[in-house]
Amino acid sequence: MSANQTRYPQLEIDLDKLQENLAALIERCQDSCVEVAGVVKGATALPEVARVFARSGVRFVATSRIDQLRDLRAAGIEAQLMLIRVPMLSETEDAVALSDASLQSDLTVIRAMNAAAKRQGKIHQVLLMIDLGDLREGFWDAEEVVDAALEIESSLKNLRLIGVGVNLSCYGSVKPNTRNMQGLVSLAADVEKAIGRPLEYISGGASTSMYMVLNGTMPCRMNLLRLGEIVLTGQIYGCSPDFTHKDVFTLKAEVVECRDKPSFPVGELTVDAFGKIASYEDRGIRRRALVALGRVDYGDFADIRPRLPGVEILGASSDHTILDVEAVKDQIQVGDVLEFDVAYPSLVYLTNTNSVEITYGGGEPR
Repeated sequence: MSANQTRYPQLEIDLDKLQENLAALIERCQDSCVEVAGVVKGATALPEVARVFARSGVRFVATSRIDQLRDLRAAGIEAQLMLIRVPMLSETEDAVALSDASLQSDLTVIRAMNAAAKRQGKIHQVLLMIDLGDLREGFWDAEEVVDAALEIESSLKNLRLIGVGVNLSCYGSVKPNTRNMQGLVSLAADVEKAIGRPLEYISGGASTSMYMVLNGTMPCRMNLLRLGEIVLTGQIYGCSPDFTHKDVFTLKAEVVECRDKPSFPVGELTVDAFGKIASYEDRGIRRRALVALGRVDYGDFADIRPRLPGVEILGASSDHTILDVEAVKDQIQVGDVLEFDVAYPSLVYLTNTNSVEITYGGGEPR
């Protein structure tokens, strides 16, 4: 486990495993007549990651930030790009210039998008979002959705309404199920009746909806999913397919201290570095190791998991992660590099900082 001259901390991305996850999920979606918008925001839209998505044949490469869209354009990503955060009124010009399609939930913004598209000589694709109870973005009233669709269809000539969609689980923890998916299909039918033509897409959510494709409960008219987390990590809460890699990402951190210390702090206790009152278990003198990696780098230490059996994360400050290594104390010394599995919430931090080196395994980035 000796460290070499490579810079740490380091996040290694296995592009082959990523491609295999994507191919396997796309195949199963296609079996259910569902297309995929590949969401790359979880990896901060790294061009090397986005190219894997683009080469896979996804319908759209999707992300939530204008700056990431700009990076994807600059990297020459050859795919239609979708903006999946409802754009701010102040960024409609950029949203039209940098994306081919966007999710929309406000008529004021939609009208501004049309004006921007007209100025740029473009036809911009729009997916109207409907709130089915998760209480994030989306029209709440069914009549309002139909009215918006009619206005786009009849008056906003530089927009093309391609479908309707829903977001679930991200804020209100509402689980996608047959009932709310059928509700979306019903609302889509109302829109189609009003505008007098079929919609190209009914988008039944994101990775949390994938389990319905896998177990055959997704309504047949649902034909677009926005998949990110389950591609990147191979799983999501409640859905861990046996055909996906769970180790696309490997976090590597170097040990900077390793010695025996008490397991309970000595002295009068107050709050920690983040203003929280922590709890500690007195287990006597134990071997502890520090790695040069902290919450600034990955967020919550619960979202990284040591791969070496016997290593336990005790906690973290901004720049250090504290490990109990009593069970493997003869195997770890200063300068060693330890590996960690990474959950989805930490990927956004790890891929969005200059303090973590990004490297690639498997297929070579192109």
